[in-house]
Amino acid sequence: MKYIPFHSSPLFLKIIFVISVAIIFFIGAITFKHITILKKSATYVNNSYEINIELERLLSYVKDAETGQRGFLLSNDKKFLEPYYNSRTLIKNSYKRVKQLTLSSEAQQNNLRQLKYYINKRQNYLSKNLYLFKDQIYDKDTIGKNLMVGKEAMDSIRIQIERLIVTQNHLLNERQQDYESTMNYTPFLIYLTLLITLILITIAFIKMNSDLILLKKTVNSLSVVIEVNKLSEIIGNFGSWQLDIQTGKYTFSDNQYRMLGCDPQSFIASKEEYNKFIHPDDIDILVKNTKDILTHNDLPAFTYRIIRKDGDIRYLRAMGQVVTIKAENKIYIGTTRDITEEINEVILTGQRNRELESNNKELNAFNYIASHDLQEPLRKIETFISRIISKDHNNLSELGKQYIASIQRSTNRMRVLIDDLLQFSRTNKTEKVFEMIDLNYLFENAKNELAQTIEEKSAIIETTNLPTLQVIPFQIQQLFVNLLGNSLKYSKHDSTPLIKIYYEKVTSIAEEKFFSKNNEFHKISIQDNGIGFEQEYAKNIFTLFSRLHNKNEYKGTGIGLAICKKIVENHKGFITAKGSLNEGSIFTIYLPV
Repeated sequence: MKYIPFHSSPLFLKIIFVISVAIIFFIGAITFKHITILKKSATYVNNSYEINIELERLLSYVKDAETGQRGFLLSNDKKFLEPYYNSRTLIKNSYKRVKQLTLSSEAQQNNLRQLKYYINKRQNYLSKNLYLFKDQIYDKDTIGKNLMVGKEAMDSIRIQIERLIVTQNHLLNERQQDYESTMNYTPFLIYLTLLITLILITIAFIKMNSDLILLKKTVNSLSVVIEVNKLSEIIGNFGSWQLDIQTGKYTFSDNQYRMLGCDPQSFIASKEEYNKFIHPDDIDILVKNTKDILTHNDLPAFTYRIIRKDGDIRYLRAMGQVVTIKAENKIYIGTTRDITEEINEVILTGQRNRELESNNKELNAFNYIASHDLQEPLRKIETFISRIISKDHNNLSELGKQYIASIQRSTNRMRVLIDDLLQFSRTNKTEKVFEMIDLNYLFENAKNELAQTIEEKSAIIETTNLPTLQVIPFQIQQLFVNLLGNSLKYSKHDSTPLIKIYYEKVTSIAEEKFFSKNNEFHKISIQDNGIGFEQEYAKNIFTLFSRLHNKNEYKGTGIGLAICKKIVENHKGFITAKGSLNEGSIFTIYLPV
C-alpha cells in the first residue's frame, strides 16, 4: 500500500477546513461584540452633545421669559408678554427632553429636580410681579424685593444649568475616552481577523487549489479539443470512431451518426448496427478490410458506400490506427470521411469533358463548313456576279445594275464575316504554343499587312521600343493588326491619322484598374486621334458582333475587338479602352511579367 504523507492527505485538508471555519466564527463573534460597543460609544457621544444643546436652549427660554416681563414693566406694552407666555410651554418641553436624555444618570436626575425647583420659583415671582403691576397695588419696596428674589432664583438656575453641563461634559469625556479606546483597537482587530482568515483559508486550500488548477487546465484543454474536433468533423464532413481492443466496445462521434442520417447517439455503437447501413454490394469490401483489425496496428484507407436512414447513397472513406493508453490498454481510433461530393465531382468532370469533346467536334465541323461549304457557294456567287458584270453589265437596266452592286457588296461583307469568324474560332481552338519573341518584329509584320491602308491614309505611326516576351506569336501579331486596323478605320476624314505606341512596366497597385495575384505587368498602349467613342461604351466594344456605328458608315463585322480580348485573355492579361468623342481613343494591353 502506497504511503501518503498526512499533510497531503484529504483528512488533513478536512481538519484544517473545520478549524478555519470555527476560528472564523469565533473571530466574527468578537468582532460583532466590538462593533456593538463601538456603536454604543457613538450613541453616548451623540447623547452628551444633545443634552448640552438642550440645556443651553432651556436657559435661553428662561431668559426670554425674564426679558419679556422686564419689557412689559418698563413700557406697559403687552406685546412684550408674548415671549413670556410662550416660554412656559417651551421651558416645559425642553425640561422633559433633558430629563428623557439623562434617565441613565442618577446624578443628572437629581440636578434636574433641583433645576426644576429654581425654574418654578423664578416663574412664580415673575407671575407675582405681573399681577401686582396689572392691579396697581404694588409699591417700590415690594417690587424691589420680588425682583431681588427673582434675580437670586435666576442666578441659581444659571448655576444649576452650569452644574448639569459640567457633569454632562465629564460624562462626555469619559464616554469619549471609551469611544477613542474602542476606535484604537477595533481596526487592528478587524485587520487581524482578515489576516488570520486569509492565512487559514490559504493553508486549507493551497493543496486543493493547486490540484483544482491543474484539473481545470486539463479539463479546459480537453473541452477545447473536443469542441474543435466536433467543429472540424462538421466542417470537414467526417466522423470518428473508437474500438476498445480489450472489451470490443465501439464508440462513435456525433458526426459519425449524422453521416448515417441519424441523430447523435441514437443507437448503441457496434459493428453489427453499423453494418446495417452498408450498401449490400460493398459489405464484402468492408469485411475484407476490417477482418484483421484486432491484430494489425494500422487500417489502410478504403472506400465503400452506405445507405443513409433517408435512403440517400453516400461514399465514405475510412482509415485508422492503434493508440496505446497504458501498457495493456490499446484503443483503435479511426476516421470516416464523406467523399460523395468528390466522387460526384469526378463523375461530373468526366461528363463535362465528354461534352467538351463533343463541342470541340461540333466546332471543328463548323470550321470545316465555314471554310469549305459556306465559302464554296460564296465563291460561285462571286464568280457569276463577276461574269455578269464583265459580259452582260451593259445589257442590264439601271435598277438591275444597282441590284448587282448590292449583291456584290453583300458577298464581300459575307466573306469578311466568314474570315473574321474563322479567325475568332482559331483564337479559341489553336494550340497555345508560347515562344520567346521580339514584339517589335511582330509589330512590323502587322504594319506590313496594313501597308496599303497606311499609305492610302498617309497615316503616321510612332512607336517606342517593345520588349521581348513569351507569347503566341501569330496571336500577338493578329492583336496588333486588329488594333492598328481599328485606329485606321475610325480615323477622321479631315486630318492625318496619328497612332502612337507606348510601353512601360507597371505594378497592379499603381494602376488600380484590376485585382491580380501578379504584381507586375507589361503595359502596351495604342493611342490614336480618330473619331473616338463615348466612354460608357468602353466595355461593350469588346463584345462579339458589337458595333457602335452603322455598317454603311464604317465597314466591319464587330468581331475584331472581341478577337483582341480573347488573345489577351489567352496570355492571362487584360485589355481596356478609353475614348473621347471626336478626340480619339487609347487601347491598353496588360500582359503579366
